[in-house]
Amino acid sequence: MLDNAKENHFAYPAINVSSMPTANAAMKGFADQKSDGIIQVSTGAGEFASGLAVKDAVLGAISIAEHLHRMAERYDVYIALHTDHCQPKKVDSFLIPLIEETERRRAAGGSNLFNGHMFDGSELPLKDNMDIAVPLLERCQKAEIILEVEAGVVGGEEDGIDNTDMPAEKLYTTPADMVEVAERLGSVAGARYMFAATFGNVHGVYKPGNVKLEPAILREGQAAVAEKFGADAQFDLVFHGGSGSAVEQIHETLEYGVVKMNVDTDTQYHFSRPIIDHMMNNYDGVLRIDGEMGDKKAYDPRSYLKKAEEQMARRVAQAVTELKADGQTLFGS
Repeated sequence: MLDNAKENHFAYPAINVSSMPTANAAMKGFADQKSDGIIQVSTGAGEFASGLAVKDAVLGAISIAEHLHRMAERYDVYIALHTDHCQPKKVDSFLIPLIEETERRRAAGGSNLFNGHMFDGSELPLKDNMDIAVPLLERCQKAEIILEVEAGVVGGEEDGIDNTDMPAEKLYTTPADMVEVAERLGSVAGARYMFAATFGNVHGVYKPGNVKLEPAILREGQAAVAEKFGADAQFDLVFHGGSGSAVEQIHETLEYGVVKMNVDTDTQYHFSRPIIDHMMNNYDGVLRIDGEMGDKKAYDPRSYLKKAEEQMARRVAQAVTELKADGQTLFGS
């Protein structure tokens, strides 16, 4: 999938999900556009999926992944499963148990639970970041898992990680940083990884003009890597904080090697909006007030979650189109 995207200058939306309805919406959106896609689970989403009484991020992530494995069999596109930002303090409690689960499945003759994982060591000095990333990549390589890493900090707030007050210089990965990442991770023979370099991107969605993206940073970094290690060493890049970005800037990043763009905030909104509309348009039906019984059909969760799934699927389809992935599925090829 990544080779296809890089060769043909498109990227896959990577859709964060936290439940069966959001997972179903993501799959439908990809299938409607005949695009392969990436669906990912964060630590917070895994915890949510396990329920309020359990709050086990690993168990919840496994549950969502198993649901996706079963449902994806009904679609004529490929779905890759990935995890999102895992900070250093959660590697042992989240990332390693999920890698171990895949290792157990492979030992029993099964397939990977997840195709990729993200280690986010961007809060650390780059050397310390890579000191953790390299052994992780070595382990992932043995299980045919793609590791995603990040250097530089994505601004804003997402899933409990607040970088809203981060100094501006931290929001931009330098060419020297990119060369060091290529050197360190390139030392793992046969491994495949993705790199989330930062170029002013911010988690969340903002009014036009509030986010100062500098996509040329990606071009300059890729050129520095190619100059030192050759063109084959250039990165499969990831664009974080993609919700609300100008389409022109999204398209520019595709020319510099972006093959994956995370989309979360916008899909959250498009899932929630139909629920709000449903409640406002069926106010008397969803409430039992003044001695009335309301309307069971109005407060049946299926009545509004179906609408939410459909609207989120349309937003996923829009992301596919914006990233030029329409019709790019490898299924059946």
